[in-house]
Amino acid sequence: MRHGILSKIRVLDQPNTNFPLTVTELFSVASALQNYINSDHPSHGRKIHPLILKAGIKPNVNISIKLLIMYVKSSCLSDARQVFDELPRRTLSAYNYMISGYTKHGFVDKSFDLVRELCLSNEKPDGYTFSMILKGSTSGNAGSRLPFTGREVHAQILKSNVEDDDVLYTALVDSYVKSGRVEYARRVFDLMLDQNVICSTSMITGYMNQGRLEDAEDVFHKTDEKDVVVYNAMIEGYSKSVETAKKAIHIFIDMQSLNFRPTISTFASIIGACSLLSAFEIGQQIQGQLMKTELFIDIKIGSALIDMYSKCGRTDDARSIFDSMPRKNVYSWTSMVDGYGKNGCPNESLELFDRMISERHTKPNYVTFLGALSACAHAGLVAKGRKIFECMDWVYSMKPRMEHYACMVDLLGRAGSLNQALQFVMQMSERPNSDVWAALLSSCRLHGDVELAKIAANELFKVSGESRPGAYVALSNALADAGKWDSVSQLRELMKARGISKGTGFTWIGTDAGLEAFHAGQSL
Repeated sequence: MRHGILSKIRVLDQPNTNFPLTVTELFSVASALQNYINSDHPSHGRKIHPLILKAGIKPNVNISIKLLIMYVKSSCLSDARQVFDELPRRTLSAYNYMISGYTKHGFVDKSFDLVRELCLSNEKPDGYTFSMILKGSTSGNAGSRLPFTGREVHAQILKSNVEDDDVLYTALVDSYVKSGRVEYARRVFDLMLDQNVICSTSMITGYMNQGRLEDAEDVFHKTDEKDVVVYNAMIEGYSKSVETAKKAIHIFIDMQSLNFRPTISTFASIIGACSLLSAFEIGQQIQGQLMKTELFIDIKIGSALIDMYSKCGRTDDARSIFDSMPRKNVYSWTSMVDGYGKNGCPNESLELFDRMISERHTKPNYVTFLGALSACAHAGLVAKGRKIFECMDWVYSMKPRMEHYACMVDLLGRAGSLNQALQFVMQMSERPNSDVWAALLSSCRLHGDVELAKIAANELFKVSGESRPGAYVALSNALADAGKWDSVSQLRELMKARGISKGTGFTWIGTDAGLEAFHAGQSL
């Protein structure tokens, strides 16, 4: 094909200059450009433009537009903009291609500048223009001060009497969903004559993000032509909560029975569901399925499996996955560091943390530091914990968050240094939150310091009394351990008066019928 295209433009590669091209020759140039545009390698067509300039020819609008499209598809936006600026008359088509190019490559501000210029010209935006505006507004590259919102664009669409089409409706639904206005998105969705699977997926994601499972299920069941992406949206949504994680497994099984092939997103979500349910048997089956595909060596999958096995208490399986990974990133290391720490292996956790920094030169993230600090707390390594906490800011310029402060309080408290823990809290640059005071309260109960427990509890009640019923229970237990039963009775009366009750604990148990929730006090 390549030689055929070049033969069409051989007329340009002549020593003559400033000669007029015939209609046939112009058609040959336009045809050659179009072939490159339609090919897998549009950038190969860039050689045509210098030949046109060498021949001293001023391209007509048709050829200029094709040059513009070719440069946009080749990601050569500066060249595309030069062609655009040199157009004798900027058509709506030229604006749309240039706006699209800027939007798709993340230059949203430049895209919006062209939209303003378009509105001031004799041309009027069409449905494609508005769809690009909506896409740019929700791309994450538009900055915090958006010049256009979904509602404003929607109003302009109605005023302009733009012809309805699926691309525009889909962009509008997606814009409303990403801005959290799911009700507006549903109104547009219901107006569509052809509710495509892309719009259905956006609606399901929006509903799932707001915890509206029934609405998400309604859209899913009404979607006639389902694909793997819409199944992924359901699985991901269900995988966010332990109460619905079981449904994610059912959907995962259903999609495969319909011959839909799981993607990396499918596997990552379903492994997350297994983590929530501590269902390592199902996780092992999924791992077996993954080992038959090229996805098994993916960093994202490896990290998810490490996290799943760690949360199921199977650190040996997690370490086996970790060691077999050909490439690791900060998430892989963090999952293993955190997994060891939470399963009572603080020494292994800290050894891996040190190795991550010294040997692999991988920069820890906030979760990595949290895992390392937690490991220090369980191992009673106060000095090492302080060093890790301080190096967050000194070495990595990462300001500790409240959870890191709470972990340090827990570290000092577990070690019996309650006064140091209180002093640490009082010296915090920010106001301590409920997690910090809860950590101190827990340590006070551990070491039987009732007076300091009362101080921590009172501060905790001020910050979030009703949202932390465990604080009342912890103080009650501390008073009971000290034999102060009168104070226990007074506290329980206070809990009744404030309508605070401790929720019933439950766990997931594998039965013949599958995974079932088993509540405290319930008979098997």
